[in-house]
Parts: sequence; structure tokens; C-alpha cells
Amino acid sequence: RIAWRTVGAIITRVWADTEKLHDPFAGLTRIGIDEVSFKRGRKFLTVVVDHDSGRLVWAAPGQDKATLGTFFDALGAERSALITHVSADGAAWIASVVAARCPNAVRCADPFHVVKWATEALDEVRKAAWTEARKQARLNESRTVGRPVHDAPARPHSEHAKLMMNSRYALWKNPENLTEKQQIKLAWVVHTNPALGRAYYLKEGLRLVFKLPRDEAAEALDKWVGWARRSRIPSFVKLQRSIVKHRAAILASIEHGLSNGRIESVNTKIRLLTRIAFGFKSPDALIALAMLSLGGHKPALPGRD
Repeated sequence: RIAWRTVGAIITRVWADTEKLHDPFAGLTRIGIDEVSFKRGRKFLTVVVDHDSGRLVWAAPGQDKATLGTFFDALGAERSALITHVSADGAAWIASVVAARCPNAVRCADPFHVVKWATEALDEVRKAAWTEARKQARLNESRTVGRPVHDAPARPHSEHAKLMMNSRYALWKNPENLTEKQQIKLAWVVHTNPALGRAYYLKEGLRLVFKLPRDEAAEALDKWVGWARRSRIPSFVKLQRSIVKHRAAILASIEHGLSNGRIESVNTKIRLLTRIAFGFKSPDALIALAMLSLGGHKPALPGRD
């Protein structure tokens, strides 16, 4: 029988007392940086996670250089120099701050986000193919008012457009996870639309780069860039420029085996806490709740061992 604002204030005070008893930055050498949405209207928290312990180290509202800069201000120049590895997505604002504040750190590009770029480029090609199939259906097939009669002849262009629309998951999923029906759909797509087939194989080629040893991966990545450059598929020609830009970070993630997997796990838990904390009026209360739950420094409750 108390207000949510009061609950948030209590949690914020408890975390403030708990924080004084611990050093959240102790032994910090390998970190992951990401952002997570906590409210409508593009409201984000920037979060930092310790790769070695998996605990949430720091969080603050915002998604820009200034926000991340406050983390390194709190960390201090001496401790920032001890950071050896930083994993993140390809966001330029993260890369620029890390380069300026962590001179000794190796930046690792998260493999999931890199493959996601390829999946998004593939989906652009799929949508363009679907749009073209619908256009051909409108041009080549006469349309009647109402439902077609039971024995109406097949409309091949409309069927083609429908099959193309339903090919999304066959193209998105990894080959080893495809059902038999999806394998048939994928074979049909490759046969009927060579450009979309090339886009699919480009996506899969980039995904397989991350399964190779570092030296082999470097050679395979260079070959992939040349393949994408010559593909005449605009979305992949654009993507290869990003891959070239982040080449060193991509190879570093393969060499050191770092990804944002731990950070994504923490983000999922923060989203759950966001649902629990729907009545909080301030992000400070949500951050306090997240730090108490995921920071590894839970307070000692009265009467508990």
C-alpha cells in the first residue's frame, strides 16, 4: 500500500548504501558495451558488463559519446589504461570513445551484429524481389471483383509472389536448422531468383567466416569482400564497405573469442526488470534495481545468513 515512486526511492537508497561498500570497477580488464531500450520514445540505457564475471558493472541513461564518457570518467585514466579488450557492435560513438579513452584495448566487433547486418542486407533483396513479383502479378493477370470461382484457373504470377513473400524464414535461418519444407522453399528461391540466391549465399559466407581460425578467417573475409563487391547487389556492395571499415575488430573477435553474448544476456534480464519496474518514474530506480540484481553485490538483509 505504497506508491511506486516510494518503492523506487527505497531501492535507489539501498543501492547507494550498497555501492559504498564495494568497488564495482575492481579487477576490470575485459568489458562489453551495449545499449538497451527501457522506455518508449527511443529511451536507452548504456550498459557495461564484465566479460570475466558476467556481472553488470555500470549503467546510465543515454546513448551517445557523452554518456559513455561518464563511465570512463568514473573509471579513471589509470584503470582505463588497464582495459585490454572491449566488445561492442559497430556503433561509431562507442568506437570513438573507446579509441580515445582506452589506448591499450583491443576492440572486438560482436559476431551476432555483423551477421545481422548481412541478414538485413539479404532482407532488402527479398523485399525487392517480392515487390517485383507483385508488380508482375498485377500487370499480367486480369483481376475480378470478389473471390475467384472454385474451378478458376491458377494464377502463376500471384502464386509466385505469395511464395516469395513466405520465403523469409527459409532465407533467415541457418541451413542446419531448416525444416524439410523450408529446404524445398530455399531451393525454389535459389532456382527462380538468382540474385536473391546470391544474396543468401553471401549471408551464409559471412556467417561461416566466424567459424574459422584467425588466419583462415582473414583470408576468407578478404575473399568475401571481393565477392560482395562484384555481386552487383546494392545492399551487399554497401555492406562490404562496413566490413572493410570494421575488419580489424571482426578479426580481433575471432582471435580472442569475444562476443556480446554476455551483454545480450544481461540486456534480456534488464528488459524483464523494466517490466517489473513499470511504475518507476525515474531511470535511476531501474538502474539501482538492475545493479542490485545483476551487479553481484546483493545487500545483506536483516535476519538472513
